[in-house]
Amino acid sequence: MIYIDIYRCERMILMDYQNTAKLFKAFCDENRLRIIDLLKDGEKCACTLQDELTIVQSTLSHHMKILIESKVVEARKDKKWIYYSLSDSGSELAKNTLSEILTKSENYSSFCICED
Repeated sequence: MIYIDIYRCERMILMDYQNTAKLFKAFCDENRLRIIDLLKDGEKCACTLQDELTIVQSTLSHHMKILIESKVVEARKDKKWIYYSLSDSGSELAKNTLSEILTKSENYSSFCICED
């Protein structure tokens, strides 16, 4: 006999959706997209990003928190400065996740429960 914990499975599926939403939240803001674009050229310190975007420190901090939580951006501290760069593994995760979301299943078909 095989025992399956349905509640645990549902929770794991929900957590996967939550993690996916957290990942793609990184791409849902113009400033975050601009930050990602700036980081494509290499590692940047917070002051450089702030200057390039002409935003205040608290706004940059808010966006960087979201980008880091999504794992798209990595941060490293060197003395009093924080340096940011694109995460290769986070970028790969985003690409693979988007591909998985947009790929139709093998059982893809049209289905409607509406009554005529």
